[in-house]
Amino acid sequence: MLLWATAGLVALGFLIALEIVARRHGVPGPITAQAREVIFAPKPGPLYGGLALMMVVLTWRQRFIAAAFAVGVDVVFVLVRWSVDADVPEDQYFGNGALWAMLGCAVVAITRRTGKERVLMLKGVGLGLLLVTGRKTGDTWLLITSKTRPTVLDPYVAMADHALGNPSWLAGRILRATGPVGTHVLDLVYAQLAVAAVVVALYQLRKVAAERRFPRHHLVRTFLVIGLLGPGIYMLFPVVGPIFAYGPGTSGTGGVEWAVADLWPHTPPPLDVPHPVPYDGITPRNCMPSLHTAWATAIFIHSRKGPRVLRWAGAFWLVATVGATLGFGYHYGVDLVAGVVFTLTVEGALRAFDRGWDRSGIQLVAYGTTVFAALLVSYRRLPMEMAAHPWVAGPLVLLSMVSVIYGYLRTTRTWEPGAAPVPRAEPRPELV
Repeated sequence: MLLWATAGLVALGFLIALEIVARRHGVPGPITAQAREVIFAPKPGPLYGGLALMMVVLTWRQRFIAAAFAVGVDVVFVLVRWSVDADVPEDQYFGNGALWAMLGCAVVAITRRTGKERVLMLKGVGLGLLLVTGRKTGDTWLLITSKTRPTVLDPYVAMADHALGNPSWLAGRILRATGPVGTHVLDLVYAQLAVAAVVVALYQLRKVAAERRFPRHHLVRTFLVIGLLGPGIYMLFPVVGPIFAYGPGTSGTGGVEWAVADLWPHTPPPLDVPHPVPYDGITPRNCMPSLHTAWATAIFIHSRKGPRVLRWAGAFWLVATVGATLGFGYHYGVDLVAGVVFTLTVEGALRAFDRGWDRSGIQLVAYGTTVFAALLVSYRRLPMEMAAHPWVAGPLVLLSMVSVIYGYLRTTRTWEPGAAPVPRAEPRPELV
C-alpha cells in the first residue's frame, strides 16, 4: 500500500507540473485534456484498452456489467451528437463510455468495497486510467518539445546514420516499391501499437481476478516508464526525423520550407559539417530515442512466455514496427539502436527493483545506461568521424547494442525461478 500510495503521489505531482508547463506555453495539459473527455468527444486513444485492463480485477459478471454500461453510455452520446449534428470525426464518436465505466468502478470501490477488495479494484482502475492518461501525457510532452526546442539536431543524426548505411533511405525506397499494400499494413501496425500492448498485458494479467493480486512485473509498467522517461530525452536531443528534416513532411508539401533539403528517400544526405537547424513550432521533436521501437521491443520481450501465437505476434510487431519507423521516414537507424538499448535498460531496472537490487542488477542497469549515454554523445560529438569511417563506426554501434542484449539475456536468465546457480570452481588438491 505504501508503494502504491507513493507511486500515486509521484504521478499526480508529475501530472500537475506538466499541466502548469503546458498552460504556460498555451496548450492544454494532460489533466485538462482527460477531464474534458468525460463530456466532449474523445481523441483517438486506448480508452477501451484501459477499460479492458481495468476489468482484469473483476469477475465475469462484473465485466459484462461494466462493458454493457460503457457501450450504453457511448450509444447515448452518439445519439445526442447525431441529434445536434455535432461536427465530430468518426473515430471520435466512441470512448466516453469506457472512461465513465472506469470512473464508476472507482466510485463503487470507494463506497461499496472494503479491505483487499477495495484495494484490488482501485489498483485495476488506476492501471486502466494510467494507460489512458499516459497517452495524454505523451501528447502534452510532444507539444512542449515543439514549443521549447526551436532548433533540431537532425544533421548530426543524419551524419551518424551514414555509419549504418542510411537505413531509413533504403527502407523508404523499398516501402514505396511495395505499393499501397505494404504501406497500409505497416501503417496499421504502427498506429495500433497500443492494441498489441493491451493484448500482451491482458495475457499476463489473466489470473488477477482469480488470484486477487497482480503479478510483480508486467508489460504495462514497462510501457509507462518508457513513456515517462523517453520524452525527457527528447528535450535533451531534439530530432524531427528524415521525412521532416530531409523530405516533404507527412502532408506531402508542408515540411519542405523547413527541411534542410528535399532528399528523402532517394538521395542520402551529403557529408557535411552538421549544425543545429531551426524548425517549426508544431512538429514534435520525438525521434531520439525511437520510443515506437522501444515499446515494440518491450512487447517482444513480454510475449516470449506466452503461447506460440503470441510469441509470433510479438516478433511480427517488432519487425513491422522497425520497418514502419524507417520506411515512413519517422526515424533514423541510430534512433532504433538507442531505442533498443533504452528499453533493455528500463526493463532490467524494473526487474531488478522487483527482486531486490543486487550486484548483477546494478551491473546490468549501469552498463545499459553507460552504453545509451555513449551512443548519444557519439551521435552529437562524433558524427563526421562516424560518417567518414562507416566500416568501423557501424559495427561498433551495432556491437554496443548486441552487448546490451547479451548482458540482459545472460543476467535475467539467472533470475528465473529454478535457474541453476553458476557453480564455483573447486580448488585443485595439492599434488604430493
